[in-house]
Amino acid sequence: MTALTENSRVAELDPAQCPSPSFVVDEARLNANLAILDEVQRRTGAKVLLALKGFAMWPLFPGIRRVLRGAAASSLHEARLASEEFGGELHVYAPAYRDDEFDDLLGYADHLVFNSFTQWDRFKERVARAARPVLCGVRVNARQSEVKTPLYDPSAPGSRLGIPVEAFSGRDLDGITGLHVHNLCELGADALERTLAAVERQFGKWLPRMQWVNFGGGHHITRPGYDLDRLCRIIEDFRKRYPIPVYLEPGEAVALNAGTLVASVLDIVHNAMEIAILDTSAAAHMPDVLEMPYRPQIVGAGTPGEFPHTYRLGGMTCLAGDVIGDYSFPAPLQPGMRLVFLDMAHYSMVKTTMFNGVNLPAICVRRAETGRIEVLRRFGYEDYRGRLG
Repeated sequence: MTALTENSRVAELDPAQCPSPSFVVDEARLNANLAILDEVQRRTGAKVLLALKGFAMWPLFPGIRRVLRGAAASSLHEARLASEEFGGELHVYAPAYRDDEFDDLLGYADHLVFNSFTQWDRFKERVARAARPVLCGVRVNARQSEVKTPLYDPSAPGSRLGIPVEAFSGRDLDGITGLHVHNLCELGADALERTLAAVERQFGKWLPRMQWVNFGGGHHITRPGYDLDRLCRIIEDFRKRYPIPVYLEPGEAVALNAGTLVASVLDIVHNAMEIAILDTSAAAHMPDVLEMPYRPQIVGAGTPGEFPHTYRLGGMTCLAGDVIGDYSFPAPLQPGMRLVFLDMAHYSMVKTTMFNGVNLPAICVRRAETGRIEVLRRFGYEDYRGRLG
């Protein structure tokens, strides 16, 4: 059986108690992830930041900020949200900055990372005139390709992300205090070790003058089987060679396996196979299913043919390819039945759209102490209308 039924917290969830569709974040699972990340901080002295691009459910920030040291933002809106709701250190990186937003960013950022020397040259005088001190760095690209899916590979040929080593020739780096290395996506400590080896080969002569380094995100630290000891050894060894602060900014690892998407069957149709149409959507509610692509797991479901009744699960938008995947079930599906998709807290909630006017899933939390489902937000017509005029 492919569903993660060993997760007792998920098994105990009664989907009938949740709105449909809805994202339900399990506070206990979130806390378990935070405990692992805190262990990394305690063992290595590294600082872990919450990357809002992966998980930005701000009503849960009070519990997260008790453990993590700050947040990482990639836009003005994320920076403002982090400043207003999270606190701690705020690190900002974007492929390019807008003139009309830059001064506002300076009011929020503690660290500001530039994607090119052109951008640095353009904005460094404004940084110097800022009302508060901001530490500036640059993102480097060591061309060490570790991510197998090109869409998510920062080191893919022709990547727009990060500065290659040849661009450092002739630069004095005055005003640059740190290097940002973001090269991973859902990867283990071995990939970080190879990445840092490539960074040191290419950028090692500039590292001794740096005041900090950021190892970026994509570290699957809270995944079962992740080699935590290896990660800690890598960080400790690096800090022996370069005794400066080290940052990590995972988003997925914070919320990994901490959330579900509850959905309902609306209809069953037949066209060469049985097709169930749901009140959710791959295109609008879980776009990584189409972009990555990947096949999310469902509680109680298996691969096609594993159980007696196989269905293709489709979304409710008019996009022909709005298909979640093919699954089998022990009993026939019927309209009104609830399905629970696993691992839906990260990179789903932050990427939803209202394409076709399809409503967004409600946002819920399952409280750690009581197991009670609390509905934090429902969406409606005004949310759709307000986006368009």
